[in-house]
Amino acid sequence: MNIHDAKIQVKNAVRAYMAKDKFDNYMIPQHKQRPVFLMGPPGIGKTAIMEQIASELGIGLLSYSMTHHTRQSALGLPMIKQVEYEGNTYDISEYTMSEIIASIYQEMKDTGIKNGILFLDEINCVSETLTPIMLQFLQYKVFGKHKVPDGWIVVTAGNPPEYNNSVREFDVATWDRLKRVDVEPEFEAWEKYAVESGVHYAVISYLKSKKNNFYKIETTENGKIFVTARGWDDLSQMIQVYEHEDIEVDFNLISQYIQNEQIAQEFSDYYEIYNRYRKDYNIIEILKGNINDKAKTRSAKAKTPEKIAVTHLLLDEVTPEIIEAVTDNNTITELYRILKNSLASFKSSEDLIPVINDSKSRYQNGLLSKRMSQNELNTLKQIIVILEEEYRITLGQSDVAGIIKADFNERVERMDNKMKYVSTHIDNIFIFISIYFKDETALTMAVREMTSNQQISSYLNITPSKQYTKYCSLLHFDQRKTELKNRISNLSLD
Repeated sequence: MNIHDAKIQVKNAVRAYMAKDKFDNYMIPQHKQRPVFLMGPPGIGKTAIMEQIASELGIGLLSYSMTHHTRQSALGLPMIKQVEYEGNTYDISEYTMSEIIASIYQEMKDTGIKNGILFLDEINCVSETLTPIMLQFLQYKVFGKHKVPDGWIVVTAGNPPEYNNSVREFDVATWDRLKRVDVEPEFEAWEKYAVESGVHYAVISYLKSKKNNFYKIETTENGKIFVTARGWDDLSQMIQVYEHEDIEVDFNLISQYIQNEQIAQEFSDYYEIYNRYRKDYNIIEILKGNINDKAKTRSAKAKTPEKIAVTHLLLDEVTPEIIEAVTDNNTITELYRILKNSLASFKSSEDLIPVINDSKSRYQNGLLSKRMSQNELNTLKQIIVILEEEYRITLGQSDVAGIIKADFNERVERMDNKMKYVSTHIDNIFIFISIYFKDETALTMAVREMTSNQQISSYLNITPSKQYTKYCSLLHFDQRKTELKNRISNLSLD
């Protein structure tokens, strides 16, 4: 199965293992809960889906790569203990608590979360001395005398033997105690993650046309050459930073992540063409509705692959604007929620201190518990900055509530203008494609990308685009039906 389906299987297993009956007993006792074993090639996203599952279920997560552990760190250190048997005192050996088990208890102490996932990666690549201990752990969930706390689910992962020479085969008795989930690389499953995670559009558009180059491991006379999902993801992040810092992206950089020379060279050539399109079409001006003669001439001659690449460039340019607008909207909406019931009672700037402290406490709790998404954490950080700024502005002022109210309404107006600005850019993308490309494939792709991208879709739910809605209808797309968030026009502290 692909990584998306594997995520569903693991998430369902975790939910089932945590289910309790009316007497508060686990419906599947812990000793009967088979550890999940994700079997799949490296760099496919196994660790990433564990982070997503923990975040979505609001539970803890501890991850360990078992190849980095020794017998001592897994089992604990030996120590001498005195015991008395039938009137005689004896020295016996015991073990301290396993580093791994101790980390679970520390996590519960730090976060207050009692349920979680213990994720042990590369479980079938442990050293020879650690193998018997790991096999015992998989069967009984104990290291020495210390067992995994109730409410913590064991999920493991490993690579098939053809990908890793260190793999040790499990016997039938061990496999019979595991819940095995086999994962295969599939571009379509990764693409959804890539779009939502902001992977560089050059990477996405290249792989759309070269799906066979998404994941490839080959053995040659010079060793293994490979391309993995992790490699594309990490390369994407580096490209974005290089572009931001105006550093040249070339084959030498690309080949550090894409360790298949032919594919690295091919993507390097594609990236060069991709950037040439950005310059020739003047992408930023298209978003503003200004189409120069060079772009018009090139559009008339463009083939479908070029049109798709330019469409990706347009989406790549507008996405950061959309993310910023959504973040501002979330911030204003949350700030409204925080202030609406307490603002009228503010007499001095000191009244803001409890509100600031409460926001800081929520941020720290969200950071520790891992129950908040990064977007939610970013929103709280912005709110704290705004509140502290308001505190400084209102120091010594008599009309504290009035000053804060006026500032809030100015922020709403600026956000309203920004959203209108962004919506115009979205409309101009569809206008350009429909008039100058006259290509239904490009239109379909633009609609699909905007619909599947969670951040863009969230924006369109707040501020619908006429052109997007028009082509959704013409191309028979169903928009996500989510409840519209508070409209900007209704956000006022008056």
